[in-house]
Amino acid sequence: MKRQWRWSVAWLAVVVLGVALAAGAEETAEGSFTRTLNVTGAVDLEVKTGAGSIQVRTGAADTVQVLGKIRARDSWKSSLSAEEKVKRLEANPPIEQNGNIIRIGQIEDEDLRENVSISYELVVPAETKLRSATGSGSQTVDGIKGPLEASTGSGELTLSNVGSDVRASTGSGGIELRSVQGSLKASTGSGGIRGTAIAGTVTASTGSGTITIDKSGPGDVEATTGSGGIEVNGVRGLLRVRTGSGSIRAEGQPTGEWNLHTASGSITVRLPAEFAFDLSARSSSGRIHSVHPVTVTGTLERRELRGKVRGGGPLLALSTSSGSIRIE
Repeated sequence: MKRQWRWSVAWLAVVVLGVALAAGAEETAEGSFTRTLNVTGAVDLEVKTGAGSIQVRTGAADTVQVLGKIRARDSWKSSLSAEEKVKRLEANPPIEQNGNIIRIGQIEDEDLRENVSISYELVVPAETKLRSATGSGSQTVDGIKGPLEASTGSGELTLSNVGSDVRASTGSGGIELRSVQGSLKASTGSGGIRGTAIAGTVTASTGSGTITIDKSGPGDVEATTGSGGIEVNGVRGLLRVRTGSGSIRAEGQPTGEWNLHTASGSITVRLPAEFAFDLSARSSSGRIHSVHPVTVTGTLERRELRGKVRGGGPLLALSTSSGSIRIE
C-alpha cells in the first residue's frame, strides 16, 4: 500500500513539473509601431482593441500620430509564434485611412488576434469625432471636440474637455468626466460615476457605486444606482433619482418634476430661498423637515407631508423607506 502511495505521489510530481515547464516554455514577445497620418479638416476616428489601453490627446490640426504597443504570447490555436505575430503587426499595423476617416485596430487574420494585446497612444486634431472600444483596458481621452463614444468591457474611463456629446460605458470600472459641453450618457455595471462641469442633459446608471454630477448648464438629469449614494448639483431642469441603498443630495432649481427615491437612506434637497413648488414627501421611518413654509393640503400624516410652498409650482416628490427627508 505504501509503495502504491509513493508511486502516486511521484507521478503527481512529474505531472506538476511538466505543467510548470510547459508554462515556463511559453514564449512572449513585445514590439511597437508608429505612424503619422496626414489629414485636412475634421477627423472621423475609430479605435478598438481586444485587450489594451487607449489614450487620446490633442496636437497638431493636420496630423494623426499613432503609437501602438504590442504584447503577444504563444497559443496552441495559432500557427504563429509570439515573435512572428509581433513582426507582422509591426510591418503591417491595423490602420486604415480614407481621407479624414481613420480606422485603427481591425485585425482580420485570426492568428494575429490570438493572445495579442495592443495598447494605443494617439495624438489627434482637436476637431476629432471618436469611437473607441476595448475588451479589457482603461481609456483616457482629453481635449477633442467630439462627439465621443467610449466603451470597455473592464476598465476605467477618464474623459475630459469634450466639446459635444459623450457616451461612456464599462462593464466594470469607474467613469470620471470633466468639462463636457454636450449631453452625457454614462453607465457601468460596477463602479462609481463622477461628472464635473457637465453642460447638457445627463443619464447616469451603475449597478453598484456612487454617482456625483455637477452641472454647468441647464438640462434634465436622471441617475440610478443599485447600491450607493447619489449627489447632483446645479440642476436646472427635471430630475429623477433612484437608489436601492444610499443617501441622496440634490441642489438646483426645478423647471419640472423632481422625483427622488431611496429604499434605505436620507434625502436632502436644497432649493432657492424664494422658490415656489408643490411638495409630496414620505418617509416610512424617519423625520420630514422643511425650512420652506408648507401649506398643507388634506390630512396631516405623521410620515407624510403634502402641500404647496408659496402658492405651488413644479412637483417635488421625495420618498424613502428608511431615513429622514430635509428640504433646505
